[in-house]
Formats: sequence, structure tokens, C-alpha cells
Amino acid sequence: MGSARRAPRRRTLALAGAGLALLVVTGCGGRATTHHKPGTSHQEATTGSGTLLAAKDEAGHRLREVPARGAPAVRVEARPDSEGGWNVHLAVERFRFTPESVGGAAIPGRGHARLLVDGRETTRLYGPWHHVPPGARTVTVRLHADDHTVWAVAGSPVEATARLGTPAPGTSTSGAPTAGTTAPGAPVHGRTVEITISGTSVQPPPSRVELRKGDSVTLRVTSDRDDTLHVHGYDRELPLPAGRPASLTLTADRSGLFEVETHASGLVLTQLVVR
Repeated sequence: MGSARRAPRRRTLALAGAGLALLVVTGCGGRATTHHKPGTSHQEATTGSGTLLAAKDEAGHRLREVPARGAPAVRVEARPDSEGGWNVHLAVERFRFTPESVGGAAIPGRGHARLLVDGRETTRLYGPWHHVPPGARTVTVRLHADDHTVWAVAGSPVEATARLGTPAPGTSTSGAPTAGTTAPGAPVHGRTVEITISGTSVQPPPSRVELRKGDSVTLRVTSDRDDTLHVHGYDRELPLPAGRPASLTLTADRSGLFEVETHASGLVLTQLVVR
């Protein structure tokens, strides 16, 4: 009799254990949850999405820090339109536009862009082209994640700026990437890399500029003290007067990896990769 009375208790414990096992295996594979966007995996939504910083951009969007290696990058080019204004073109690297996922989780390499005209945010961009009316002086394109945070490298937004002037018809003006995200991949002829030196700080942080053999590149450097820029392998030097921008243009006619550094301070400014 004693063993017969104890049997129901064992069955109850077995059922409870089965219920616990059901709860354990449900997780992301069961009922849809709100921690990531439907259609994305739990792994995509929870790994590699960067570190959310306290810093914000001018519009109040928080920055999402990712390593420079593998970070998204953008270049912007503005072409005058025959009916007035400018046609702005975005060239992105390691990034794709995902308008269908806006409001979802921050997933590396996805999102949208915001267009700033003369420093003021004007619209979102879900593709590579946009028209800007006449009268604008500068356009800035900034890359955002699906959750509206700003992709950032070294505490600065991933963005590019182009200054708009009054070029002759058929010409264009290009903006180089900022925030340490010099875009690799297919290079642009006549590209300019802008670098600022303050003490031992280099902005954007040193990264690689990829070029095809025969391309030209202009290094535009502003240093807070007198120094000399040296491009290894090309044996090109450029005096850097304190507080004034200086430019050096060279044709990438040699293949390999070439460091650009300063003599007095011994700072590495960037690396040129010529293929």
C-alpha cells in the first residue's frame, strides 16, 4: 500500500520535468519574441552588433561602436543636376540598405542613412541616390542601424561629407569618409584622404586605403605642430606647417603595402594598399 500511494507523486514529478524541458527548448525557436525582428536569427540579433555608447549625434541618436576592421563605410559624391540642385550618390562598403527592417534590431552591415544638409538632418535614405535642392553648401551622409542608432568607429559616426560649389556642368564633387572608415574596395580616381593630427591623436584613426594600380590619391594633412609626412616605398615627403593643411598627391604605380607616417612625432597616419 505504501508504494502504491507514492506512485502518483513520481508521475507528478515526471510531468513537471517534462514541462521544464519544454520551457528550456522553446526559446527563440518557439513563439516569436520582441527581442529581435522577425526574419532575423537570434544569433544575428545578439552578436556582433557593437557597443551602445552614451554619446549622441546632433539629432539625439545614440552611437553604436564597432571595430574599425570590418566596419561599414560610405563615400558621397554630388553631381549638379541639369534642372538645378545636386544629385547625391552614396557608395557604401560592407553595408546594405534594409528599409524592410527599420525599427528592428541593430544587425551589423544593415540599416539606412540620414542626409544632413548644411549640418541639419533632412531625410532618411533607403538607397544610393537622392536629389538636393539648390542653395545647399554641404551634404553629409551618416550610416544608421535598423534601431536608429548611429554606426560609429572610435567614438565618431560613420559618415562622409561633400562640399557643394558651383562646378561646370558634367563635373562632380566627392566627399571622403570620416570617422576612421576610409572605404576599401573599388577605389575612386582622384580620391582625397583628409587627416588631422592633434598631439599624439590621429583622426580618423589609422586604417587602410585600398587602391588599384594607376589610381591617384591626395593626402591632405593638418598638424598642430611642425612636422614632415613621409610615404614609405614611394620616398615622398611633405612639410607639415603647424595649423595649416598641406597636400601631397601621388599616383599608385607600385603594388604593395605602404605606411604613411610623420618623422618628428613618429605617428602612423594611414596605410596605402595598392593591388
